[in-house]
Amino acid sequence: MIINIYDKEKKVFGGGKIKALIISFLFAITVVGYGQDENSDNKLTVDVGADFVSSYVWRGMYQAGVSLQPALNFSMYGVTIGAWGSSGFPASAKELDFYLSYELKGFSVSIADYWWKGEGASYFKDAGSHHLEVGLAYTFSEKFPLSLEINAMLSGDEDKDNSDRKYYSTYISASFPFSVRNIDCEAGIGITPRKGMYSNKFDVVAITAKASKKLHLSAEYALAVFAELIFSPAQDNAFLVFGIRF
Repeated sequence: MIINIYDKEKKVFGGGKIKALIISFLFAITVVGYGQDENSDNKLTVDVGADFVSSYVWRGMYQAGVSLQPALNFSMYGVTIGAWGSSGFPASAKELDFYLSYELKGFSVSIADYWWKGEGASYFKDAGSHHLEVGLAYTFSEKFPLSLEINAMLSGDEDKDNSDRKYYSTYISASFPFSVRNIDCEAGIGITPRKGMYSNKFDVVAITAKASKKLHLSAEYALAVFAELIFSPAQDNAFLVFGIRF
């Protein structure tokens, strides 16, 4: 999920802390699952799925070609604990992310650990390749579903300049979903307010238009197809991505 700006071996936090984060993640899933009340309206829900995309583009930046992107989420009482991955073809492109979020009355706060290093890289020893990000989002209402979001990096090798000073790279985005003739659509824009991993100045990072449609194969199974047009003035690039959601 991160484009390399420069390569360095300096570690941001030790591999022991990464292991502790993973253990805490698994422990939280166990506690949430054990503590659920079968008679409660706030039952534990588990979502599993995957996207198969023609190319992997994140916040206007090209990451990999054809990719398979599985996801696993556990939710209860507004809390979501999840994992998301991406494996490209060839298999050298690999990503594994963990995240925790809480949602209440349209507001949500989140924290995520992004790891993108490639097949064969060390997940624990190369701790600087982990990027910690916090986020805050708000969706106005179901009748006016405009969503605003701000995300800021707290750590990671690629969130630093050549003098080892942190950028605290910030991504601010707005998105608005709507429907056209039973086709789910969404328009969005993302900017960065200052120099960081997205650009060397204030810039428009991504302008997006997405359309998706569910294909009901049976009463219990549906397949979704989608296409997303992405313009990135900051990267001087444009993409048209096709995907299938299982």
